[in-house]
Amino acid sequence: MVEPYIRGKAIRYLEEGKVVIFAAGTGNPFFTTDTAAALRGVEMNADIMIKATKVDGIYSEDPKKNPKAKRYEVVSFDEAIQKDLKVMDATALTLCRDQQLPIAVFNIFKSGALKNILLGQNEGTLVMPNIH
Repeated sequence: MVEPYIRGKAIRYLEEGKVVIFAAGTGNPFFTTDTAAALRGVEMNADIMIKATKVDGIYSEDPKKNPKAKRYEVVSFDEAIQKDLKVMDATALTLCRDQQLPIAVFNIFKSGALKNILLGQNEGTLVMPNIH
């Protein structure tokens, strides 16, 4: 079932043990779908934000332009922002960093990838606060 986003209703569904999936943007100009996802993740006190995309993680450079580009398994928010790794817009990254909301970036078109993410298995790239 698809419904417009109403925070109280989403919380109630979660309390009932239902799965809530957020899609689309905020409906406001200048905000990307990444920012919308970050906002909803923070509002719902999510454990992790899942960014399903067409690439298998975050790279040091565009792997189509540089075949030697390194794929990160784990990267800190600060490194992703400082190196402008193009995982998502800076507003979304900064919001997740400030609210300590980790982000899993993975290829939605890879068979089994979503299942691996949901099971906490190694898939794609994990963006986290302060990696030592």
